Amino acid sequence: MNNIFITEPDYKRLIDVIQAERQNKNVSPELLAKLGEELKRAKKVAPAKIPADVVTMNSTVLLKDLNTGKEMTLTLVYPSDADIKSHKISVLAPVGTALLGYKAGDTIEWKIPSGTARFQIEEIVYQPESAGVTA
Repeated sequence: MNNIFITEPDYKRLIDVIQAERQNKNVSPELLAKLGEELKRAKKVAPAKIPADVVTMNSTVLLKDLNTGKEMTLTLVYPSDADIKSHKISVLAPVGTALLGYKAGDTIEWKIPSGTARFQIEEIVYQPESAGVTA
């Protein structure tokens, strides 16, 4: 299993998101548990120390669907900022959870009703930490 990286502020905020969503009961317990598992295995680092090729919160990534060859650009956001029309995907969506902490070049997989979705992270188009944005 690959090591994934997460910034300390993202980690703290995502723990808060999980706790809030458990209270609200708007998100399936399975999705919250999956995000929790990813956070447990993540290596927490200071924002200034996160490698520039790692998907962090509010990063924009170019993905290639390994099943179809189609490419798409998505931005990984907190649930309150999700907007599929703007290609902003919630970290609580299966693809969002799968992206968090992985690097350019990595292949991510997650279960979908018709089987397994497989995507390669082609490029980190934008990462807030490498752009100097740490709020």
